[in-house]
Amino acid sequence: MNHSYVEHIARPKESTPPSDAAVRSGRRANISLSGIYEISKILAEPARLEITLANVVNILSSFLQMRQGAILVLDEAGLPEIIATAGYSHPPGEDHFMPVPQAVIDQIVATATPLVVQDIRRSSLFSETDHAASSVCFIGVPVKANHQVLGTLSIDRARDSGKGNDFTFDEDMRFLTMVANLVGQTIRLHRILSEDRQRLIEQQQRLEKSLEAQGKYDVRPRRGGKTNRIVGESAAVKKVLEVINIVATTNSTVLLRGESGTGKELFAQTIHELSTRHDKPFVKLNCAALPESVLESELFGHEKGAFTGATSQRVGRFEFAHGGTLLLDEIGEISPAFQAKLLRVLQEGEFERVGGNKTIKVDVRLICATNRDLEEAVRKGEFRADLYYRISVVPVTLPPLRDRPGDIPQLAESFLQRFNRENSRHLSFNKTSLDLISRCYFPGNVRELENCVQRTATLTRSETIGPSDFACSSGQCLSALLWKGAGKTGAAHAIDALAAGHMLPAGALPSRPVAGDALPQASTKTCDPEDPDCPANGGRLTERDRLVDAMERSGWVQAKAARILGLTPRQVGYALRRHNVPVKKF
Repeated sequence: MNHSYVEHIARPKESTPPSDAAVRSGRRANISLSGIYEISKILAEPARLEITLANVVNILSSFLQMRQGAILVLDEAGLPEIIATAGYSHPPGEDHFMPVPQAVIDQIVATATPLVVQDIRRSSLFSETDHAASSVCFIGVPVKANHQVLGTLSIDRARDSGKGNDFTFDEDMRFLTMVANLVGQTIRLHRILSEDRQRLIEQQQRLEKSLEAQGKYDVRPRRGGKTNRIVGESAAVKKVLEVINIVATTNSTVLLRGESGTGKELFAQTIHELSTRHDKPFVKLNCAALPESVLESELFGHEKGAFTGATSQRVGRFEFAHGGTLLLDEIGEISPAFQAKLLRVLQEGEFERVGGNKTIKVDVRLICATNRDLEEAVRKGEFRADLYYRISVVPVTLPPLRDRPGDIPQLAESFLQRFNRENSRHLSFNKTSLDLISRCYFPGNVRELENCVQRTATLTRSETIGPSDFACSSGQCLSALLWKGAGKTGAAHAIDALAAGHMLPAGALPSRPVAGDALPQASTKTCDPEDPDCPANGGRLTERDRLVDAMERSGWVQAKAARILGLTPRQVGYALRRHNVPVKKF
């Protein structure tokens, strides 16, 4: 046997050391794997999307040679919704800071492919950018989910910093593409959760309103055509109830007229419950509480993407009320442009959602309510005559509380019983206290009476409410001062005195004359609610004025202003841009 051959196969073969290229490749793979792992942990943490994306951008510098980085999330209209940056400094005086040129974003989004620029000084896409003295390279990739581009992820770095760097442009681009895919799925999940949360909130609100209507508004016809919800034995109330019982059996449009606080919404609910549509929805909307742009979306609905913030399709109030009744409160406050849109729906019974082209037909019984003099508004050209005739088919004027003083004790007892049920109390009025409030003027009508009873019941210390428990007996009734017609300047000083904790002299408050005396006229005892000089009003605000007022009350924080106006922060931002309102910064 050949021993030399045996020795040769028995001797272990010497291992060849790995090449430098293999070492660098392994190191790059380990860094990329570690980066994906750390970023996935950040994306899995329960936090606001803005905070999550900011953390992702900040951690990229640990795994890449980068000077600056940015993630831009776009909304349905292609506008930046979220901007998360690292390494950028926000220039002072700029409200809308864009870390990446719009031309670069447009190209990445349009092509849905990565963009690599080795020297931004030589690229026309960065022509408006202030270039640094050294050469800077740029890498940007699209953030996608389900083949839809949701935004961009980009970094830049000085070219000389790449000396000794293990990563090439291709490797950086692959790494950023993997990160962008993870970010895209996270954005998609956040949006799905947000839409589901909003849908659940809206469903819960509709359910609560439905249950409240079933429990609180138990309307059943009684003898004489009255209902359990309308309190009053006066001739004025009986006359209105007789008209309502006749009108309720038809589909005619009703215009409820009367001063603020006379219960127009309550009478509209009664008409619906006594009608053949009582098992269908009763939908209501205060037209004066919303800007025109929001009012159109509320009534007619909108399609997804119809405007900034329209992330999903929305059904309007007309569709919700199909087969039932729709109450448009403060109908006299809508703009002339919107009056034309509303007239078409009333005439044709059809409309299109905002941003849509599909015609929707509805069967809705319309009830309108207003405290304005519509005839005067028509004469001044502020209200369309054709719309006036369309809504004023059956006008019903509700009596003010001063014309039904005999109902005050009964109404007060009803409000006190409700307070007792809601607060588990056992309060009651004595006879002299009911006599006292029966002599009050109550220019705020039933609403003012309800507030008076609730305030008194809340502050009383005994089980029986006496005359001394009422604010008017101690000269602390601010409501009476607000509506006192004579001596406006003196009334204003009196209000300031009350606010400072001082008492008013006796006789400073207007009161209802005792039985047998002539009732005071509204023109001599109260100011006109339509008068802009009336202390209780302070003038009517335009849409822009309401927006600026809400921003000032919220310290120019759009999220707080949105809660005041009942809008979303995105709608408030859109309104600020549309009305060209400069945002103040503190």
